[in-house]
Amino acid sequence: MLGSACGSVDSSSKAEAKSTKLSCPSNWRPGWQKLANRIDAPVYCPAWIPDPLTAQIGGRWSTGVSVGKDRSYLAGFIWFEKGSEIHVNLRGYPGRTTIPKCRNDEQAGGKRIKTFIPCFADAKKPRTVAGYRVTLYTVNRDADQWHLLYAWRRNGSLYTLSEHVAPPFGYQRVVQNLGHMMRSLVLVQPQ
Repeated sequence: MLGSACGSVDSSSKAEAKSTKLSCPSNWRPGWQKLANRIDAPVYCPAWIPDPLTAQIGGRWSTGVSVGKDRSYLAGFIWFEKGSEIHVNLRGYPGRTTIPKCRNDEQAGGKRIKTFIPCFADAKKPRTVAGYRVTLYTVNRDADQWHLLYAWRRNGSLYTLSEHVAPPFGYQRVVQNLGHMMRSLVLVQPQ
């Protein structure tokens, strides 16, 4: 069975988790620091991510980082083999707290109509995870399609963390993984 990556925190004890000083693993930190510097805004490095993934930007499991003109970013990590996939995305929208819009092409009257709809939908009741007020979205688009996604706001910016619901992990396990990753987040400030 898949285990945990380095930098994990035992979520069974809140007191233990609070007393443990989390840090972005030393071999992951340079990529996250470079991203924070590039967008001139804080980013979140997960100190834990589902095994065998690592959150090393540019590492073996990294799908790269894309940065928009508005400084929004997407950092993705994926592992797959026949019948199984683990795919995690982290996003940030500096200076913006609204849900982004995604293109949605529809057919109507024999014509293709381009519309834009929220990229994250089917919001569940907000809850607090590791001090963050998060909303779980279960219907998502773009790179987060078929993912469960946590969204939260911090200092006028929107951040998201998502994981694909696919073997070897079902819905409940992905929710657990998201919670574990939220509890392991380390804020990396631009320098």
